[in-house]
Amino acid sequence: MKVVNSLRSLKKRHRDCRVVRRKGRVYVINKTQRKFKARQG
Repeated sequence: MKVVNSLRSLKKRHRDCRVVRRKGRVYVINKTQRKFKARQG
């Protein structure tokens, strides 16, 4: 999992990426391609 400043650029890498808020942190998750995971905050 990557920790990055901008999640919007990572969201555009794959069409199945979702931006999710959990416990005050923002995550990019992808059900089909597991390697596109990122966290912010």
